[in-house]
Amino acid sequence: MIGADLALALLINRTTAAYSARPPAYITYRERTHVTAPSLGRSQEIDRLVALRNADNFAIMHDLPHGATRTGEAFPIIPYFDPFSSFTFSFYANLKAISITLKRGAPIVFPIPTPDPHADVTVPYISFLAPSYAPDSTPPAPHMLIAPTPLDTGMYPSEVQVDPSTQLPSHIVLSDSRSDMRIGLTYRVVDGYWVIVRGVFSATEHALGFSFNVRAVTRYDEFTFPTTPPDPALMGSPRPQATP
Repeated sequence: MIGADLALALLINRTTAAYSARPPAYITYRERTHVTAPSLGRSQEIDRLVALRNADNFAIMHDLPHGATRTGEAFPIIPYFDPFSSFTFSFYANLKAISITLKRGAPIVFPIPTPDPHADVTVPYISFLAPSYAPDSTPPAPHMLIAPTPLDTGMYPSEVQVDPSTQLPSHIVLSDSRSDMRIGLTYRVVDGYWVIVRGVFSATEHALGFSFNVRAVTRYDEFTFPTTPPDPALMGSPRPQATP
């Protein structure tokens, strides 16, 4: 097997190419989210139909079966998301609500050195990540464990599994070097688009003198990728004002 640094760089470049080649204009899907705070004995179920404009992550969210309609950033996370990109993410929960903010950033492409006839070996490395292969890793299906270096002070991909059929990530775990926040994202290619089909969010939060763990598990399905706005509110710009 090739070195883990090179394998990770090549994977990130493949993922960037797939993510950027044909982004959908609009996405519709159903999401089911189960939120728990076990130490508080609280849980909540969220079942929604979502229609969103991919370019700016503006969504129309209908609570099922006969609930409210909300607008704003897709909750808990837009399914068309490259976790290797230069994104920013915040997660806050209290006893009554969860707030998640995601700002997708520019995709990352690593320059891969070409063979140099004057060098015996060329060793690429990623200065802010330290990848290694997990024991069950194979060349067709790499499984990488990644540690941050002192240059990384935020969220980073701590585990990556690759689908041998698509050679794109099938599962990515994002960890926060500053806290115990973890986000597990399971991906599948649907109608040619690489999208999240399951997300698990976990973090310890603090409110009113309490510390408690919040866990949210979301399943995404019933995807469509319209080329025209599936809801009139998604037409044009600027975005309508978000509603809670």
